[in-house]
Amino acid sequence: MALAFDPEALPVLGSDSHLPPVIAPSIRPDAIRARFATPPAWQPEIKLERPSVDRPIAAASVLIGLVLRHAPTVLLTQRTDHLTDHPGQISFPGGRAEPFDADATATAMREAHEEIGLAASFVEVLGSLPTYTTGTGFVITPVVALVRPGFDLQADPFEVAEVFEVPLDWLMNPANHQRHAVDIGGFRREFISIPWAATDSHGRPRRYFIWGATAAMLRNLYRFFSA
Repeated sequence: MALAFDPEALPVLGSDSHLPPVIAPSIRPDAIRARFATPPAWQPEIKLERPSVDRPIAAASVLIGLVLRHAPTVLLTQRTDHLTDHPGQISFPGGRAEPFDADATATAMREAHEEIGLAASFVEVLGSLPTYTTGTGFVITPVVALVRPGFDLQADPFEVAEVFEVPLDWLMNPANHQRHAVDIGGFRREFISIPWAATDSHGRPRRYFIWGATAAMLRNLYRFFSA
């Protein structure tokens, strides 16, 4: 489904540098485990998008995998350009729930294995965040997990163009969160982006433009950690 606008071409209306970053001790493995074991009182900042398609709502799950590097990272994918939903966008591994999935966690784990070959033996599921509803009709459960290094990924070339990692502390710093807005069909859509400048799998400079549902769920993760 082609977008009616180019999100990267829209002006930056501002960043959220007035908000404090999540401090390093709060995103260490034991602190993350403790936070999910005893969650604080908090509310997600962004829960839904204005519908952009007319079709039945479908349940889905994604895996927010926090890789236990020396400094933790978040596992992300770039979707291939020919997919029907969100082509070419950066996303978490995940997808539509199937009738045989036991629950939202089972969906996230199955999809992560199918899309990028992540074995369950490397994954420690901690819990989930509140659902996020996309404009394309998916009610997504973000399942959060710690991922032990040493995994060997095999991306499905039909769905995944690239798998990469972004430092968690970068994503949990609102100074790196940019605000945008666009008018579509008489309605104003506002969204956050979190651009990440790095190198791709071939060592070439690359700008990864994280936006939409992925950026919104990362923003909710920030609210969870900073509550």
